[in-house]
Amino acid sequence: MTSQTELHLFEGYGIELEYMVVDLRRLNVLPIVDRLLQAVSRQEECSTVQRGKFAWSNELARHVIEIKTHEPTRKLMTVPEGFQKEIQFINKVLESMGGVLLPTSMHPWMNPEREMQLWPYGNRAIYQAYDRIFNCHGHGWANIQSAHMNLPFSGDQEFRALHAAIRMVLPLIPALSSSSPIMDGKLTGISNNRLTMYRQNQHKIPLIAGGIIPEIVNSQADYEERILKPMYSQIAPHDPDGILQHEWLNSRGAIARFDRNSIELRLLDIQECPLADISIMHFIAELVRSFIEERWCPADTITTFPGEALGTILDHTIARAENAIIDSREYLEIFGHKGATCSAQELLGIIMDEIIMPTSPFYETLSTIIGEGSLSTRIARSLGTELPKKKMLTIYEELFHCLHNGIIFHG
Repeated sequence: MTSQTELHLFEGYGIELEYMVVDLRRLNVLPIVDRLLQAVSRQEECSTVQRGKFAWSNELARHVIEIKTHEPTRKLMTVPEGFQKEIQFINKVLESMGGVLLPTSMHPWMNPEREMQLWPYGNRAIYQAYDRIFNCHGHGWANIQSAHMNLPFSGDQEFRALHAAIRMVLPLIPALSSSSPIMDGKLTGISNNRLTMYRQNQHKIPLIAGGIIPEIVNSQADYEERILKPMYSQIAPHDPDGILQHEWLNSRGAIARFDRNSIELRLLDIQECPLADISIMHFIAELVRSFIEERWCPADTITTFPGEALGTILDHTIARAENAIIDSREYLEIFGHKGATCSAQELLGIIMDEIIMPTSPFYETLSTIIGEGSLSTRIARSLGTELPKKKMLTIYEELFHCLHNGIIFHG
């Protein structure tokens, strides 16, 4: 997300959706994003294409394309249609190359050691540094398509409030957005394999991801002192030229982007179509807003809520999505739940009744996601216990048709 003027809380949304390019007939990984961008831009070397309110770009891998809002959008309700048109246009160009966009956050049978190709243009020095230090030929780098939402702030007071509210919401995101039940051609029993791999991909330098749930901070200076400086210090021996020592190195579930006065949420798996992605983002943004407005509890409650408790809930939702059992009485009491335990699905329903109006254009989609389960759950339910390649191919063919046509996958 870029911004020409400083925005206050909820005055804009920056959205980025990542997709993998695959072979149209067999759905195998197809590393031709450079050819796609060259064909549209008519430039020999191209890493970014701007088309009106949207832009396409590539990061790290030749098989991944990112579609994003070129500037922050004021209203989310108008965004799904625009993304849908970009997807259909891209698919039309890819068709002549034998390719198509594939949704979900992990390719079900990709072999990253064999199939990963680093992006050879643009920021290649950055990608080469990541590869040298961490080895990007693994699932945690090559096979994790996500959706990012950027929420703006202005000044330390808004930053503190927004950061504290986002911390409270992060553990619930996998319950809504998990879409990666398969890895290496197998149902692993984990709902969100993408985040499982994401958490491990920089384990050599633990401070980069921390505990995924970010630390409590009070200002930009506090954030730089407590999060950024220790991280830069830890990576410095591996990065003597300082190539990676920028705020985007941070891999927590939400990261401050002071270069554009926003906080970027990174825990969302990509869904089967933009309508599903933006519906989930709307839910998250409204929940963050409700915390800032103190609908659930006083501000002091969230600015001191322990990261360990939030991390435990996140562990459960990564493993089981909406079927996770939340057993933090302190967390449940915030939402008015009096019991000792509650499923994430039940809690999401309680929250939705409070923050999403039935007249919302996202209400029906959110009702489906919460009622029928995350995309991971719907995919796993469709596959059953057997995973022959032919059956997986059929399901993922249906998913790319959902992406192209902008419809929800019911399984």
